[in-house]
Amino acid sequence: MPGARRDSVAFTVLVTVLVVLGALPVLLVIALSGAPSSLVLATALAALPVVPLVACYLWLDRYEPEPRALLLLGLLWGGFVATAAALLVQGVGGLVVGFTDVASLAVVAPLTEEATKGAFLVLLLWWRRAELDGVLDGIVYAGMVGVGFAFVENILYLAAAYDGTDGTGPGGTEALTTTFVLRCLFGPFAHPLFTAFTGIGVGLAVGSRHSAVRVVAPVVGFSLAVVAHGVWNGSTLYGFGGFVVVYVVLMLPALVGLLVLAVWARSRESRMLAAALGDAASRGLVPATDIGWVVDLRARREARAFARRRGGAQAERAMRDYQQAAIELGFLHHRFLRGTPPPDFAARGQHYVARIGAVRPFIAFPGQVVPTR
Repeated sequence: MPGARRDSVAFTVLVTVLVVLGALPVLLVIALSGAPSSLVLATALAALPVVPLVACYLWLDRYEPEPRALLLLGLLWGGFVATAAALLVQGVGGLVVGFTDVASLAVVAPLTEEATKGAFLVLLLWWRRAELDGVLDGIVYAGMVGVGFAFVENILYLAAAYDGTDGTGPGGTEALTTTFVLRCLFGPFAHPLFTAFTGIGVGLAVGSRHSAVRVVAPVVGFSLAVVAHGVWNGSTLYGFGGFVVVYVVLMLPALVGLLVLAVWARSRESRMLAAALGDAASRGLVPATDIGWVVDLRARREARAFARRRGGAQAERAMRDYQQAAIELGFLHHRFLRGTPPPDFAARGQHYVARIGAVRPFIAFPGQVVPTR
């Protein structure tokens, strides 16, 4: 698959270069935003919600785990590229156009931040479309970008609150605590939630048979991300009461809805994979007896544990490779059955079938005869 490899290299090089270029001004801004002690404290506090949020997205991403390198690039893109671009556009726009504080908060910031965060998803759609299998993948990648952006933004807000440079008071522990509670306890999901709308649009575009949907869905998703972001930011203009109303009436229901959608999408993937692999088995591409051990998450864990007990780490790696190849084949075959196969469908399908054929003679599932090498 030379074309896919070229696209992968181009994507990785471009994103890496942009991350490095974005990291330089962002780290400079962070370094200049407060004393070293306050920056260390702000960074530690901003990092607290990162681990549980990332863990939630990894939990959702268990059927066909996305490449960890791509998920890391999503985090770095949000933290450095999107943050740097948003700061640059908002800063230059403020100087040239003279945005009011209200316009900057409720309109300019949502537009620029959602555009710069969503750009990562557009690049995935353009160069790494094979990694996007639907809505759930869009939510996961959007979440990683949003978490990275929120982490860096929270460092700046927490440091400014502690140093008293945010314009809300003299600073100190009380101001830091208030900012931490609002941003890291009550609202750590905000940026991942906003960008998730763009991710859903991109996921719908990937799986659609209609060219109009492939264009309209990402645009609508981005528009909803901007609106949600603008409403969230605008609520702060009406004091704490306005924030509470928007939080309870709009943001929490939106978050619950997103979680329900993500869990439903994951359960749907299970049924879809079972059907797609069943059809693939009827064509002789994969043994029908293996489907349950590939699709069911509990059975997958049991199979890996069985392989580890029988053959150690090497056997477990072989089992993981087999299961991953079969899952990838299932997603690809599903797109074929829907009538939306990617341009490199044949080459990718042959690649996965070859991986399955190379590993299958050396693995066994519980209750089967254990192969000897």
